[in-house]
Amino acid sequence: MRLDKFLGETTELTRSLAKKALHREEVLVDGVPIKNPAVQVDEHSVVTWQGQRLELVGRRYLMLYKPAGVECTGRRGRYPLVTDLIDLPKVERLKAAGRLDVDTTGLVLLTDDGQWIHRVTSPRKQCPKLYEATLAEPLEGAAAQRAIEMFSQGMQLEGEEKLTRPAILELSTPYQARLTIEEGKYHQVKRMFAAIGNRVKQLHRSAIGELILDPDLAPGECRTLTRVEIASF
Repeated sequence: MRLDKFLGETTELTRSLAKKALHREEVLVDGVPIKNPAVQVDEHSVVTWQGQRLELVGRRYLMLYKPAGVECTGRRGRYPLVTDLIDLPKVERLKAAGRLDVDTTGLVLLTDDGQWIHRVTSPRKQCPKLYEATLAEPLEGAAAQRAIEMFSQGMQLEGEEKLTRPAILELSTPYQARLTIEEGKYHQVKRMFAAIGNRVKQLHRSAIGELILDPDLAPGECRTLTRVEIASF
């Protein structure tokens, strides 16, 4: 890797600032001041800047308990971002593998591995996501049975050309529903319940694929995924 790229990966320096630091001989490689930004370094090189050793950040894979009022996007808006909850270097490189609405809580997977994100989110992978919804109106009796059948057969949502994939709807109470879907259309869960004349008051994602939100995590907390968890996708 070029030295200037290495500096960009391991510090907050822009390319132009990195070149200025090199020109001032602030950067040492194996104890030797280097001015040439094209010098190649590898994992065995000892690179320091202003006396501090720099090391590349490896791939990160995190499980986060997203609270309400936090956005999964990378753009700064009116709400804080999920990356604001994480104290790691280069945190802005982490992307959500499947976003949640600002008012939806629960499991969010974050990584800087783009291929892994694709494995989690690609419709072809048919990765199931489990949501727990609190409904505004009771769903029971014959209406509940019709809803279960409609969800299992696929539904036509407004603005969509194709039916949704078959989904599994379970009701623990007339107001508490568990829905498993294999895709992630815009506001899909809310739109599916709206299509049967109901409204979702609260929504929580508790699982993605084989991964279940760690019960030891409080809202706003995260942990690193294990190798087994990473390999499950």
